Amino acid sequence: MSNFNEQDFNQQSFNQPMGGNDMPRFGGPGTMFRLPSCELSSIEANNLDIGIVGVPLDIGASNRSGTRFGPRSVRNESVLVRPYGMYTKAAPFDSFQIADIGDAAINTFNLAKSIKIIEAHYDNIMAKDIKPVTVGGDHTISLPILRALYKKHGTMALVHIDAHADINDTMFGEKECHGTIFRRAIEEGLVDPKKMVQIGQRATGYSSQDFQWAIDQGVRVVPAEECWLTSLTPLMAEVRTLIGKETPTYLTFDIDGIDPAFAPGTGTPEPAGLTSPQALEIIRGMFGTNLIGADLVEVSPPYDTSGNTSLLAANLIFEMLCSFPGCIRR
Repeated sequence: MSNFNEQDFNQQSFNQPMGGNDMPRFGGPGTMFRLPSCELSSIEANNLDIGIVGVPLDIGASNRSGTRFGPRSVRNESVLVRPYGMYTKAAPFDSFQIADIGDAAINTFNLAKSIKIIEAHYDNIMAKDIKPVTVGGDHTISLPILRALYKKHGTMALVHIDAHADINDTMFGEKECHGTIFRRAIEEGLVDPKKMVQIGQRATGYSSQDFQWAIDQGVRVVPAEECWLTSLTPLMAEVRTLIGKETPTYLTFDIDGIDPAFAPGTGTPEPAGLTSPQALEIIRGMFGTNLIGADLVEVSPPYDTSGNTSLLAANLIFEMLCSFPGCIRR
């Protein structure tokens, strides 16, 4: 059931998160930021600018599972996020009609079928002209999302934050899983490698050339070592210049791009990663691009005993909302 008010739509008012002074944070709806929920099939969905989507998939992961619980956990921790950015003055809920549009009903026993289900689900989101902000789920989900967005927007620019390049040709003989998706995306023409930036790759590999395929395609690769002990604001200025203001741009953020000291709840943690402030700099640096969608993936609550990984993820999703074109600053 949708809980939208028809009169509110007619007056072009925007949905607001339920405030902590109106309802204790441990009460109220279980939606992202305690926003109204909306079924994708409803008439009200036609009025949305941005839809927050959960994709509870973890059968494409190669190490620790548990990301199937990511959307629910991140929604739970999102009660601590307030509606205005104190430093940026960004006001996404005064700028866009946003709702939580629920989860994609994946097939938890079949990865290939799940990939097709996710693509079809996002085809429906594109048909409503909704910009998706997705909570995963393992990183496999980005491939069918990109396939759906490509049908509407054509070849996209891509900003990819991750400890890993995810450009393997296969893993255990499989072409589509969380470690192969960006090779498929480039091969299929979904993204323009010359307008693709990967940030945060690090640690060890099976070959010293594990990141080279992307570089050979023209991808700008910024390993974590180049990010240590420095602000990433200048880097993001370069990224905006590379991408340009008009190119449809997708942002995909694997939480393992952040150091496990800040985000331990993930399936393939790697030491010496990005910091939480650097993560904010990256996402805030996307403002000024033609952002058409974003995802936050690989949060694994069973390894997040404090809830801090999910809390950080919820805050990063808020920052993503602030980075869409047209988000006003108060």
